[in-house]
Amino acid sequence: MTDKSSATIALAGNPNVGKSTIFNALTGLKQHTGNWPGKTVLNARGTCTFHEHCYTLVDIPGCYSLMAHSAEEEIARDFICFREPDAVIVVCDATCLERNLNLVLQIIEAGRPVLVCVNLLDEAKKKKIRLDLPLLASRLHVPVTGAAARSNKGLEDLLENLEETLFPPVLPGLAAASGNPDSRNYPLVVYPEYVEEALSLLVPRIKKLYAARGGETASLPSPRWLAARLLDANENLLMSLKAGLDLDPAAEPEISVTLEEIHAFLRNRGISREQLHDDLAAAFVRTAERLCRGVVFYPEEGCDKTDRRLDHIFTSRVTGFPIMLLLLLGIFWITITGANYPSALLATFLFRLEDQLAALFTAAGIPGALTGLLVHGVYRVIAWVVSVMLPPMAIFFPLFTLLEDFGYLPRVAFNLDRCFKNCSACGKQALTMCMGFGCNAAGVTGCRIIDSPRERLIAILTNNFVPCNGRFPPPYKGKQNCSSALTMKKQPN
Repeated sequence: MTDKSSATIALAGNPNVGKSTIFNALTGLKQHTGNWPGKTVLNARGTCTFHEHCYTLVDIPGCYSLMAHSAEEEIARDFICFREPDAVIVVCDATCLERNLNLVLQIIEAGRPVLVCVNLLDEAKKKKIRLDLPLLASRLHVPVTGAAARSNKGLEDLLENLEETLFPPVLPGLAAASGNPDSRNYPLVVYPEYVEEALSLLVPRIKKLYAARGGETASLPSPRWLAARLLDANENLLMSLKAGLDLDPAAEPEISVTLEEIHAFLRNRGISREQLHDDLAAAFVRTAERLCRGVVFYPEEGCDKTDRRLDHIFTSRVTGFPIMLLLLLGIFWITITGANYPSALLATFLFRLEDQLAALFTAAGIPGALTGLLVHGVYRVIAWVVSVMLPPMAIFFPLFTLLEDFGYLPRVAFNLDRCFKNCSACGKQALTMCMGFGCNAAGVTGCRIIDSPRERLIAILTNNFVPCNGRFPPPYKGKQNCSSALTMKKQPN
């Protein structure tokens, strides 16, 4: 750090780990926090002062990876890798630390100074989960701080670690300690042997490219991280490099020839692009699992396997589909049947009010044409829509949200992904179509969760064919809706 007065800090993490709560607590801002995936769409900024140092905190969108499979992940990756933040605070969930370390390892490999904030320690304590954070810090070689952001515990320790990382004390005759994880002489994540051989060919050429740019390399990610992404043929990354930094490594003759030779060698060994991509991702998962051994202690042996057991039940071919059909059909039945009574009450009340409004307009001497327009036209349509649409939506969406909070909806998308792939669509479209039964507008809006632009467009177009509550024919909507439809046919005297 050359500027001792200010620093730009990126606040990263998986969705729903308390990242925005920490952001609000440190900056004093009131950015909305809630349990909605993708709620942080843009980079929210705020300032924080600690020991005369001013920090600009940037709350980037929650993401699971820097592979950029979605708009949120693309924003996060571009800011961390190409905007040169002075440090990255990665917020993790103490109750599922192993899953969160995937992102931590990717950011460390990208070559940015990293601090890990293990949040939700209070929730981990309730579940009797114990964590050895000093051991984790020694394994990651980065500062690790425990916190419970809702009660502001651990935030001061986080700021002290941040200060020590960015503004280390300089002793006479000694150089300042470096907070850069690249100071290690070995990588945290070790890939399969064939990948490491390929990286050994690519990394020197990328370093040579960086050297040719001189002092402009500070904003670039580490050569090893970039080499792995080039192997993975991440076109989205190459476009961001070219647009943001005017750099196109794949266009360099020496690098492009090396890449062609590597891919030809892999083809001869029977290694496909899909297998290469899976092996790159699996290396982070294996490393996270290894790092958590001896760090996370569960109250009972096998307690940490509960999620995997549930996954086996909810996603297996034998039990997954029957459970899914029972749950979804149960929700639809409760919605359609349960909406009958409130719809009937609303229709009776609102259409009785229509007669009173018409009488009031007549007594006030308002012309019949205007009364017909406002009361028998505008009001009647609104009353019919409210009585028919509001009760089913008020029942369906809370039930659907309940499944989301339980974590079941991703399993639905997984179960149906193969079926939708046969139609050139995405399994996530199953969720948007389910939402479309409640309201097509909500279903179309929900299509933003689909990563591929092509599959997202298919989902938006086909979601319009889902028969939402307003499109159900009267026999399927209950007697009260039939009576509402008949009431609409009555013409004023």
